[in-house]
Amino acid sequence: MLPEAKTLAIYVHWPFCEKKCPYCDFNSHVRAHVDQERWREALLQELSYMASRTQGYRVGSVFFGGGTPSLMPPETVAAVIAGISRLWSVDDDLEITLEANPSSVEAARFAGYREAGVNRVSLGIQALDDEALSFLGRLHNASEALAALEVARKTFDRYSFDLIYARPEQTLQGWRDELARALELHGGHVSLYQLTIEQDTAFYRRHKRGEFALPDEDLAADLFALTDEMTKDAGLFAYEISNHARKGEECRHNLTYWQAGYYVGVGPGAHGRLPVVNAGGEVFRGEALATAQEKRPELWLEQVNSCGHGTNAEERISAETRAHEAVMMGLRLTDGIDKTLFADRIGTPLASVIDGDALADLVALGFLEDSPRRLRTTDEGRLLLNSLTGRLLG
Repeated sequence: MLPEAKTLAIYVHWPFCEKKCPYCDFNSHVRAHVDQERWREALLQELSYMASRTQGYRVGSVFFGGGTPSLMPPETVAAVIAGISRLWSVDDDLEITLEANPSSVEAARFAGYREAGVNRVSLGIQALDDEALSFLGRLHNASEALAALEVARKTFDRYSFDLIYARPEQTLQGWRDELARALELHGGHVSLYQLTIEQDTAFYRRHKRGEFALPDEDLAADLFALTDEMTKDAGLFAYEISNHARKGEECRHNLTYWQAGYYVGVGPGAHGRLPVVNAGGEVFRGEALATAQEKRPELWLEQVNSCGHGTNAEERISAETRAHEAVMMGLRLTDGIDKTLFADRIGTPLASVIDGDALADLVALGFLEDSPRRLRTTDEGRLLLNSLTGRLLG
């Protein structure tokens, strides 16, 4: 096994928010009071349990997601980071990202996160238009978003922010103006997502009642093309469909997901992919153990206190299933699938997983590029990604 195969990522889920956004289907909850000491101890207990199952692995990245992790006191973040460093070996250039909402950004709190070890923040700006922010249910306005970006810029060497586009009644010129303003403030990485309607959200119910409509397919495609053009002009390249960065500023944590790496997930509702190990410590190459934590915060806390962990579901993922996941996720990357890395992590060559005839047809049509080193989509193929992966995987 290559050394890369012995690296994993850690995701820490903080499930609490000040308000539930109408488009959000993440495991987030509003609570008037959170017992920080109990939660801090529970997260450390869960990390200890996961460390016992991933002995011999190094940690390459840590990601605090949510929810709204910027509601966590810096002391809690510091304790979790210290616990990870105590339980695992960590890379010298360990990437530690914390998500933040502009409404909860304070300069003193951000300085505390930096001192705790956080070296990258991701701000949920979502829009730089007050009317759009109100529609999206955000608690901040555009001025507060800009102020939060300034705090991030002054505090951290690396920062990113999210925007949501393809909103109801959004025009090409309106998005051009808004994106141009945002790109003047980038820190080397931006995540730009088209608005999607997820089930079990307030937007799903409102959309079903006909209260608003999303842009049609042609306009959505034009908005996507404009986004790609403007980010490239700003020196930010789409290394993944919705993520744009300068070279070297890619989010290493998210690359773990897209490149079929192992990762630990702790906190309510968090998911993980752990190595499958036999009694002698041998790793079953290609396979993974999918883990899921109890979603309800209070029940998760009780389970950790009583059982020592909050995992309530495990499933052994076969090498074949994991290979298919790796193809679907890997083709989201502009660089595509690194064949050597694929073979190392999945335990079989990429060519043995995909339909050779379909591959030849898609290359001939100009939708895929195939080389000895990697398989990737072309710009045209990226717009048809779901169809391409369906054909490749039969």
